[in-house]
Amino acid sequence: MRQRSALFTILAVVAALLAAAGAVQARSPVFDVDKEFYPYYPSLIKWNKSTVPFNAPEVCGSCHEQQFNEWNGSVHSLAFRDPIYQGELNKAVKAVGHSISRQCEGCHSPVGVVTGEIKGPGFQGLSSMAMAGVSCDVCHSISGVTHWQTPSHEPENGSFILTPGVETANGQVLVKRGPFKPSPECGGGFHQCEESDLHLRADLCASCHQVYHYDAHFPIEATYLEWKHGPYAQKSILCQDCHMVDLDTFKRSADQFVIPDRKEYRHYFNGANFLLTYLAAGAAKKAGDEELARNLMRQYEMAIQRLKMAADLEVTPVYRSGRLAELKVRVKNIRAGHNLPTSLTNVRQMWLEITARDEQGTVLMTSGTLNPDGSLPAEARAFTSDGMGSDFHFAIDPWVVTAFSKHETIPPKGWKDVHYGIQVPEGVGRITVEAKLRFRQADQKVAEALLGAVPKDIDLEQIYGIKSVPPLPVVDMVVKQETVKTAP
Repeated sequence: MRQRSALFTILAVVAALLAAAGAVQARSPVFDVDKEFYPYYPSLIKWNKSTVPFNAPEVCGSCHEQQFNEWNGSVHSLAFRDPIYQGELNKAVKAVGHSISRQCEGCHSPVGVVTGEIKGPGFQGLSSMAMAGVSCDVCHSISGVTHWQTPSHEPENGSFILTPGVETANGQVLVKRGPFKPSPECGGGFHQCEESDLHLRADLCASCHQVYHYDAHFPIEATYLEWKHGPYAQKSILCQDCHMVDLDTFKRSADQFVIPDRKEYRHYFNGANFLLTYLAAGAAKKAGDEELARNLMRQYEMAIQRLKMAADLEVTPVYRSGRLAELKVRVKNIRAGHNLPTSLTNVRQMWLEITARDEQGTVLMTSGTLNPDGSLPAEARAFTSDGMGSDFHFAIDPWVVTAFSKHETIPPKGWKDVHYGIQVPEGVGRITVEAKLRFRQADQKVAEALLGAVPKDIDLEQIYGIKSVPPLPVVDMVVKQETVKTAP
């Protein structure tokens, strides 16, 4: 009887385990994809398809000259033509297949994707509309977002709706949307104007400034969420309040949490990508377009100044047993409304370079100086991320990265402390410390690999005058010099 009871118990346990296993197998996927709802997947763009055309930026510029000139030369205008992006895209297509290209192109040239013009990397056969990247008609045709319906239920990979106009019984009607109530004469008979509350929210930017892995939906770039989970969102300072204004207004927005006046907004869309505008300025000069070259160099200088305004350093001595034992360097994010750095944080590089000298100038300690080949030393204190793939091994390619093994970026209004041990010889009474916070777009080898992978129809020498990849420029965001006593 006892044996039968024990047998029944074992069978009941086995049945329970099998039922649990069945329940696990029947569980819904974490990232459920509705490909009927998102016909351009892995891009999450939706298009209210009609015969209403998209208009090239030059068409918009005929009435909106100031806005066109501000946009022309911005990173939005260069989003598709960026040679580093094209190299990355070409590598991705070769590694994973053509379908991944839609995820990238959906934000780098939304019109080219929905119209079917863009079928992969390169420029061959494309119209000026497809080449225009994030153009006027992209942002002002957005009629809504689908952030909650995405596989991650967050903004990702272009989760917006394009509606450039509507078809009526009397023909096509172009509709353009903006953040303010339109005047009666708005559109000049060419298009209708609609006030859009979405254009007064950061959700407008979120769709493309949240880049997720094309299949695993891991946030490779999380700029929007960094902002949303920080103090700037709490104070109602939006992306537009820092990136669509001049430098003085940006500084005021960041320091005082003051929302700009309507007249202070500009179509600069300026950020940290100074390398792209510098390369494009060289291409414009080579093509003989001096006005565009000047626009691009203004964008370049603005990006450099923004980087120099974003952070600060504090150097503090640490004493033990009456002698200087450590130098503490506090790196502060004082004006970036998102983490510092942001975007592809496993590619961008921000690090500390520090040197300590005695009264005679002899170097006592140094860290963070670039190697002769342009690479960052392994021991440098960097504020970046390390990506890893599904096998939990190091990875840098966006189509491989599905997690971070290290994430050292600095949140808005936050800081990180770095400690450097130092041994000071007897007889030295004070030392001079120079600390630099340095930034560049990518590791030298990474940049060389990406520029070396551009499609064949993009001739770097012919377009940019580049025969080989020069050393990538480095911006010193902050430089601090302090004299420190070796005894308290």
